[in-house]
Amino acid sequence: MLNPTWLNTFKTLIEVGHFTQTAEKLYMTQPGVSQQIKKLEQACGHPLIKRINKQFEITEQGRQVYQYALDIAQHEAKLLESLGFDDPYSGQCRLACSGSLALLYYPEFLKLQQQNPNLSIHLEAAPNSKVLKDITEASIDLGIVTQKPNACEFNTEQLGCEYLCLILPKRFEGQTITAQTLMECGVVKHPDSAHYLSLYFDQCGVAELAEINIDKLPTASYVNQLSQILLPVSQGIGFTVLPKSAYDSFIHKQALTLHQAPQKVTEQLYLVNKRNRQLPARYQTLLKVLKANVSPL
Repeated sequence: MLNPTWLNTFKTLIEVGHFTQTAEKLYMTQPGVSQQIKKLEQACGHPLIKRINKQFEITEQGRQVYQYALDIAQHEAKLLESLGFDDPYSGQCRLACSGSLALLYYPEFLKLQQQNPNLSIHLEAAPNSKVLKDITEASIDLGIVTQKPNACEFNTEQLGCEYLCLILPKRFEGQTITAQTLMECGVVKHPDSAHYLSLYFDQCGVAELAEINIDKLPTASYVNQLSQILLPVSQGIGFTVLPKSAYDSFIHKQALTLHQAPQKVTEQLYLVNKRNRQLPARYQTLLKVLKANVSPL
């Protein structure tokens, strides 16, 4: 790598056209300027100027080095300018959340990008553990999780909550849902099914459901693709528990029914980013969309 101080001295010399004036401009001595030019020529392996008495002419190699020095100065100026300019409607936002939240937010993010063409949103669907891992490794900047993480590693803010729904085939509409009903129906399992079932049965306000041993529920089907979980239920096969956003985005909702529980079942959502890291202004624009499209606490 060429010494940036020597490059700047050479650039100044070419622009000023005189060794003494270059020295004055850079607060150096004339021998100091000459010495740096010689060192730069040695580093380049070519003469950069042709000395004629007290004057000089730039060589072809010198013209290339001068252009290189100009480019570096311009790039540095642009960098310093960008460091002081934080546009809330420009740049890339990197976010990770659950698959159900991704279904909820992605259409809203596209609307935001249509309104702000210089804004780019990178959205990852991932479980809590991967969201936190990616924040730690700086592959994403902001995450939404359902469990409050370690305060020593992360900044955490309550975002809102997500409603959970017990979803059954249409034939159960209007019926009283009992433990026996669910045993006979069987559960459509997915990676989060045990977690969601436990939350729903504990919080729904139905004592009989709270006593269900989820490990004893027969499995009607299993799928790990969020968009496919409700497909068997819509065809009369099994029941499941999912966030309402997954139900809302399902195209065949007319073939489903929701259990009307005495108490609403919610799961808290937390915004998470790396501790002591200040996010760019564009994340405040994103945050408005996140808060506007989730249920308040």
